[in-house]
Order: sequence, then C-alpha cells, then structure tokens
Amino acid sequence: MIHPSVKIHPSSIVEDGAKIAENVIIGPFCIVGPNVEIGKGTVLHSHVVINGMTTIGEDNQIFQFASIGEVNQDLKYQNEPTKTIIGNRNRIRESVTIHRGTVQGGGVTRIGDDNLFMINAHIAHDCQVRNRCILANNATLAGHVELDDFVIVGGMSAIHQFVIVGSHVMLGGGSMVSQDVPPYVVAQGNHAQPFGVNLEGLKRRGFEKATMHAIRNVYKLIYRSGKTIEQALPEIEHYAKTETAISLFLDFFKRSTRGIIR
Repeated sequence: MIHPSVKIHPSSIVEDGAKIAENVIIGPFCIVGPNVEIGKGTVLHSHVVINGMTTIGEDNQIFQFASIGEVNQDLKYQNEPTKTIIGNRNRIRESVTIHRGTVQGGGVTRIGDDNLFMINAHIAHDCQVRNRCILANNATLAGHVELDDFVIVGGMSAIHQFVIVGSHVMLGGGSMVSQDVPPYVVAQGNHAQPFGVNLEGLKRRGFEKATMHAIRNVYKLIYRSGKTIEQALPEIEHYAKTETAISLFLDFFKRSTRGIIR
C-alpha cells in the first residue's frame, strides 16, 4: 500500500506489498522490497536498497548507496524471516550497511531514534543501537553489539561481536574494542583502554556538577580502587540511591558478560 502523497522517481522500483506512508520521497534508482514498511516523511535520496522484512520509522534521511535489511554475513543464516527495525529521525549517510538479524541472535537488528551513521558505517546482524548515537566514517559494529544511548564511535573504529557499550561513552578514532565499555567512559586504542570520564559530553547534555562528581567517583572505584566489580557493586549501589545517573552502571553490569576494558 502506497499513500497517494508519496513521490517515487520513475527510475526506482517499489515492489508490490511494500507499505509506504504519506510524504515519503523515493529518489532515483532506489529499490524497495515487498516486505518493507516506511514511515511518513522519510526520504530515500537516491540509489538506496531496502530489502527483507524491514520497518523504517518517520522522518529518516537515507542517502545514496545505503543498503538496509539485506541478507547478513553470518554463515549460519538460511534465509529465515528475520527483521530490521529502524526508528525515527535517523540520518543514514552514504554507503551505510545495516543487516537483518539471525534466529540465533533474537531475529532483529534494531536501531532507535535520532542516530547519525556517517559514510560507510556498518551495523551487522542482531545489533541493538539505542538513541542519539553517532557512528563516524567507517565505524564497524560486528554482530550482536549493543550501543546504549548517546554513544559516539570514532572513525575507523571496530567493535567486537557481543560487546556492550554503555550510555554516554566516547570511543576515539581508530579504536579496536574487544570488551564491554562501562557508561560515561572515554576510551581509545588497540585494544581500547579507558582514559577517564566523558565530562565534555556530559556538560553538553546538561549534567549537573554533583552528578558528574558522583560518576567520576564510580569511575575511580571501578578502575583505581583495586577492587573487583563484585566488590565495588555495593558502593555503586549506594551512590545510585542519591544519583539516579549511577543506575546506568548497575544496569550495565547486569548485562555485561565479556569483562570490561582495562
């Protein structure tokens, strides 16, 4: 079903069965598969391929040569009906690739809202990217990676499969990330190492000084106290009683399975 307000360039192919909402613009030489749903106001600039069981929300900007919902690169994949789900107001720049999920990984590659994926970024099968993240040019997420809110991944960086990156993390350019990264941390290197708290990012997002001070104390507890995570958790829980921002650490450690960067 295609809404009458949709503008489709005559060189593009929209296959029967696709659901296209009002005010969508599909530029030249695009291909939209039969199981695709596109929300209102989204723009496909040109040469965009959207395939598979893919749902794209409202007001997204998708630039030329992006490929979304295509068959993933997991050799176990046998054309099962897995999905790609993308939220609203994302900017997906040139040559970005976002692959569909696998049965083994939960069946869905999911993108939230207000993200920016720069040129040639790759998001592999079963990744879960939340909201307001930035992947700079050539950043690569392997399968099953989780990015929480407000994560910035520098250009030419790569994140190992199953890694979790906590909210408000800044990964410097060229980072190779093979273990989980706790919230609020600045990290860089091969392999990535922590370099303190992302204070500049927190200031820009309106965090109060007392909250940033508590975050820095938790960082010191994790990285400079000599305690294991299990030993540090009771103190982190104590901080979380007065600073709600600290609860992100508790949520992160409940999910973390690969160990954290050191």
